[in-house]
Amino acid sequence: MQRLILLTLFLFCFGSLYAQQAEPKKYLVYLSDKTNTPYTTQQPEQFLSEKAISRRQRQQIPVTTRDLPVNPAYIQTIKGTGVEVWYTSRWFNAVVVKGSIEQLAQVNGLPFVKSSRSLNKLSGPTSDGTLSLKNTPGNTSENLTSLLAPGDYGLAYHQANMLGATDLHDAGYHGEGMTIAVLDAGFPGVNTIPAFEHLFQNNQVSGTFDFVTRTENVYGANSHGTSVLSTMAAYLPGKMIGTAYKASYILLRTEDAPTEHNIEEVNWLVAAEYADSAGADVISSSLGYTVFDAPSVSYSYDQMDGNTTIVARAADFAASTGILVVTSAGNDGNKPWKFISSPADADSVLTVGAVDSLGVVAAFSSRGPTADGRIKPDVVALGANAYVLNASGNVVKSNGTSFSGPIMAGFATSLWQANLSKTNYEMIQLIRQLGSKANNPDNSLGYGIPNYKRLVTGLPTPGTEEGIAVINPVTGNELVLFLSEDWRKQQGELQLMDATGKLILKKMLQSNQERQTIDLQKLALQKGIYLCRVISGDQTATVRFVKL
Repeated sequence: MQRLILLTLFLFCFGSLYAQQAEPKKYLVYLSDKTNTPYTTQQPEQFLSEKAISRRQRQQIPVTTRDLPVNPAYIQTIKGTGVEVWYTSRWFNAVVVKGSIEQLAQVNGLPFVKSSRSLNKLSGPTSDGTLSLKNTPGNTSENLTSLLAPGDYGLAYHQANMLGATDLHDAGYHGEGMTIAVLDAGFPGVNTIPAFEHLFQNNQVSGTFDFVTRTENVYGANSHGTSVLSTMAAYLPGKMIGTAYKASYILLRTEDAPTEHNIEEVNWLVAAEYADSAGADVISSSLGYTVFDAPSVSYSYDQMDGNTTIVARAADFAASTGILVVTSAGNDGNKPWKFISSPADADSVLTVGAVDSLGVVAAFSSRGPTADGRIKPDVVALGANAYVLNASGNVVKSNGTSFSGPIMAGFATSLWQANLSKTNYEMIQLIRQLGSKANNPDNSLGYGIPNYKRLVTGLPTPGTEEGIAVINPVTGNELVLFLSEDWRKQQGELQLMDATGKLILKKMLQSNQERQTIDLQKLALQKGIYLCRVISGDQTATVRFVKL
């Protein structure tokens, strides 16, 4: 597979550590400008993959100077002070360095350095840290069953069906052609567990990197990421099926689970930039930051305003590139903190709380509002006694918005596949509108539990309405519509729409004919659910059908 080498974007590494009397620390160094950079917005292919550029173009998002890599000349000058350069950030125009206080003073004295802050993480890797991205391949999961029975989902059926993800799958949307970047604490067992075999057989893992150790191997460390991934990507009929099992995945370790320091926010930042460059459509993050280990300084609730923390700013920058950022609300609802964590406070992300199997908010699910008064979470999904895979590949129960978040992320990815004309912000709005509390959101459930069925008018029986019926499903290129006598008294009009209500075809029906045949061949309809509206005089009715 062709690999896109983007070394200059994130990483400048050394063969050995600089000898120092005191143990070096990490710092985030902000630069003043990108003057005289060799990169230009007119040639984004120098630092963005084809898929990343396509995502922007689809949503009419221009490449800006914020997307340009850090000026390489500045990096070389910083290296000249003796510090070790770990990562660079395009969006923050910043560099992560490791060095002594004396070396930092030299860095701060450089004319293009704006400011710096401590990240308070001391330990470091021994790898050379070469960072590479793979162009996301076309999804070739022909061996995966398209039509699924409830039993195929195993114990995970309810958490998928609660959102209508099972209906999305029946309509032909499983995440094909979409890419999800998963930012977490490790993915042990993913490369050996049978439920993930299809990811490797069908080239659905399009990139991996461990930002804690600076290596490509992410199949170790904490198993939290394995469980998170399973809710989206697992495919083992009869045992477990995730909400977007045909999507491609980028697996990124950003969290050093035993500790909590600001460096992990920066790991999240550079991982999000990696995901952007690699062309991810969705970021799924089950991480949240409020309280840190000493000597890092913890946040206060007043700082959960969407604009203060490193990770909230990073999440909003990711969203500005067209990525749908889905993040867990946090698990502090029954703790003294109570409120959401960050980046759940960011204003451009989809924040997900947790409910139980009856739709009741979980006690642990973090509550809103944000410090500046916005409703959070946005929506909720099953997070109390959710079913996940552990590192041994066994299905187990687990609790946390860590799992309601990715369940929702997989659903959102499959839903976006069915609505590719929408922007990431429009998708957030759509998912809110599909919520069970869309008309009266609150700071426990947000807009409620979204369900795909609300897109298809909620009619109890597909393809039927009083006096009107269609042959359902439609397997060929003809839609056959039957009209009762009342609907044939005067010439009627047919309006064919996709599941979002977008008009595809308007056609006058033949007079006084019970059976109406509509040619669909020129429309080249994709698999999915469609709406058929009939207007006759002052009568209007809508039926839905599935195109296979």
